[in-house]
Amino acid sequence: MKGISIKDIAKQAGVSPTTVSFVLNGKAKEKRISDQVSKKILKLAAKLKYKPNQLARGLRTGKTKTIGLIVEDIANHFFANVAKIVEEEADKFGYKVLYGSTEDSQVKAKGLLEVLEYRQVDGYIITPTPNLDKEIEQLRHARKPMVLMDRYLPQIPTNYVMVNNFQGAFDAAEYLLKMGYGKIAVVTITSEQIQMKERLNGFSAAMKTHKAPFPRKMLKKIPFTATKEEAVSQIKAFIKDIPGLDAIFFTTNYLGIYGIESLKELGLKIGKDIAVISFDDHDLFRLHTPGITCVAQPIHDIARNLIQVLMNELSQNNHQINQVVLPATLVKRESCTKSVSLTLEK
Repeated sequence: MKGISIKDIAKQAGVSPTTVSFVLNGKAKEKRISDQVSKKILKLAAKLKYKPNQLARGLRTGKTKTIGLIVEDIANHFFANVAKIVEEEADKFGYKVLYGSTEDSQVKAKGLLEVLEYRQVDGYIITPTPNLDKEIEQLRHARKPMVLMDRYLPQIPTNYVMVNNFQGAFDAAEYLLKMGYGKIAVVTITSEQIQMKERLNGFSAAMKTHKAPFPRKMLKKIPFTATKEEAVSQIKAFIKDIPGLDAIFFTTNYLGIYGIESLKELGLKIGKDIAVISFDDHDLFRLHTPGITCVAQPIHDIARNLIQVLMNELSQNNHQINQVVLPATLVKRESCTKSVSLTLEK
């Protein structure tokens, strides 16, 4: 179905397309168009359900009132919730959001950036994939309003919003030690992403600080591309290879969910036979019996800061770098219930 155009409105209003354009773009008074004509045009536009062509508007004004949001996986609980709130916050400023998932693929990320450039988005919110440095640098040099989320590129000075991954993982390890767990494993992904490195570094630092053993055999890395079945199989084999294992820290919520399934298939009871902590909260963790302890990210604060930083970029010309690091929160639930609480050695 063909959309209503400015020419259609002009024909019915008995005025020129230029007059309609001025009215719809808020320039009626500036161009000395009478209130009577303005009201007639606006009433017709509403009646005909006119929707402006954002690409055409962008060519005229340099602004499309759209934002590009690139995330790792829009189906992931964390990214989906951030995206929802980003949309709500952007709407307050009159912006619409176009988004897509990279699945941690540089090729897909580059393709999405090309699409967003074609759509002439006014600004970008990007979860960068590995090796996306060149594209991010190009956006920066072109002075495109941009903010990175969830992770940053250490070698490129950019805006970003993320949580303190190091401290969140440190707190998780320290909590397990205080609860009396001694043989603690980590399940993470094979990734060079800075946030995953910081989570592993934070956990390792806590173990070292409290002189707790953390040998290489207690660390399992699952390929990002592994299917659910492959990941569950690998986690099960890992757990069976460590006699006496009494706690596991999963560095992402989807790994935590795979872990729950793995433990169930092995016949191990969470909170009784083994403790579980996951980085990132999830509805399943709250509803699971027992509840799963987690390091929760402040999703609302992340989304609001992303939009605020981007709006500052869009409204200012100085492009001052704004880097926001928010605290994560340890949410204690019944998956860690060892009765002996220890005073840690420091």
